[in-house]
Amino acid sequence: MLKIVILEDNQDRQQAMRDCLTDRFHQYEVVFFDNASEACSYLESNLESALILSLDHDLEFKPANDDRMQDPGTGRDVADLLASKRPTCPIIIHTTNTVAGDGMQFLLQEANWETHRVHPFGDLEWIPTKWFRTLRDAVVGTARSRQISSRNAHVGKNT
Repeated sequence: MLKIVILEDNQDRQQAMRDCLTDRFHQYEVVFFDNASEACSYLESNLESALILSLDHDLEFKPANDDRMQDPGTGRDVADLLASKRPTCPIIIHTTNTVAGDGMQFLLQEANWETHRVHPFGDLEWIPTKWFRTLRDAVVGTARSRQISSRNAHVGKNT
């Protein structure tokens, strides 16, 4: 089953994203991560099943078991991993950190990944508007490309 994989640490944003996806993309599993290391581990084994990735950059520190704060890493950690892999799906970079987002985008484009940029605005308003439209357009574009590739492969076998 194809999956929509999202690195996002804010629970309200996760819920807003989930609400958008449940309505229009219910046929795909949605997998959220709030920790870059966990996202990287997952993608090492499951990248081929990703329909699209959406990556935040700045992740909030989380309380650990020993009353210390745990560093969840950043979206750049995931981008670094992906840059070493064969491109398989589009990536949306959704962050207010312009410099870090640009760095992620340049790195991934250099590695031939299809990237899209969303600059959050307001509180959650950007999710059902800009983010969801970007995700929808990327998914539709990927589906069309896969259909054309499949048709071309099929035609090639018959010639």
